[in-house]
Amino acid sequence: MSGSLNEIKKKIKATKNTRKITKAMQLVAASKMRKFQKKAISSRGFAWELLNILKRGFDENTDLSLCEQREDGKTVFVLYTSDKGLCGALNSRLIKGLFQSELWLNTPAEDRILVTIGKKSMDYAKYNQIPVDKSFNGVNEDMSSLEALDLIDAILEYWDKKKVKQIVMAAPHYKNSLVFYPVVKTFLPFGLEMIDEHLNAEAMAEGLDSVTEEGVEEDFEPPMLYEPSEAEFQEQLVLQIVHALFVQSFLELKAAEYSSRMIAMQNATDAAGDIIHRLTLQFNKARQAAITQEIAELVSGSMA
Repeated sequence: MSGSLNEIKKKIKATKNTRKITKAMQLVAASKMRKFQKKAISSRGFAWELLNILKRGFDENTDLSLCEQREDGKTVFVLYTSDKGLCGALNSRLIKGLFQSELWLNTPAEDRILVTIGKKSMDYAKYNQIPVDKSFNGVNEDMSSLEALDLIDAILEYWDKKKVKQIVMAAPHYKNSLVFYPVVKTFLPFGLEMIDEHLNAEAMAEGLDSVTEEGVEEDFEPPMLYEPSEAEFQEQLVLQIVHALFVQSFLELKAAEYSSRMIAMQNATDAAGDIIHRLTLQFNKARQAAITQEIAELVSGSMA
């Protein structure tokens, strides 16, 4: 009986140590979540303001290189996941969101170019024998704007070489610490349809109709002065918006990752507490049975 008690004691001690670890990870994730939450919401507001500005005076017939509508070429699929696990169903939902999307399924295998960002997406593609053209692992969380541009330019290089007709990315749309939506959004070619897709990402993820911006008149064209020229202004603005949208997706992924990790660690901490409670009850019952048996043996011995 003493051996059984010692075994239960060891289990209780091990579970308490695990609970301390998960509690610490929960607090760290909560701290980082708040930081990336602010950055993600701020970057989204910045990118959406630029999109709204460009949308009001945007011409679909423009000859900007990033707006070129191409009939031939492959499609670049960018799959963005985290490098680490222990973040609930975040990575699996993002992977499922891309590989079960209509665009992926309707695109012939020979016309797909897969680019992975994050170790989990690379591991999934390698395990399922899905060809990966480029992969980026170990992306620094505190990367500077220049480091972000290096990664973005490596993806935009496909478009500059005129080998592809479309670039899309599977990334989370962060709503709050409990909710995010895996969405597949178009990044290039740039156009009104692409702008609406980003501005209504949440409505599309929930299966709702597009939500028009309140207070914006369709035919309203504010007077603008362009220097040096409207074409050069739009070219640079479109490029800046594409960069901003990529950075926004990165920040939203980190916000969703730490939110999911915080919730997962909270659930693990609660589960460890339940296990400790059950083991404590089991230990008390075993100890009570051992004490009762010892008393019975003493009484039997004294009577003998």
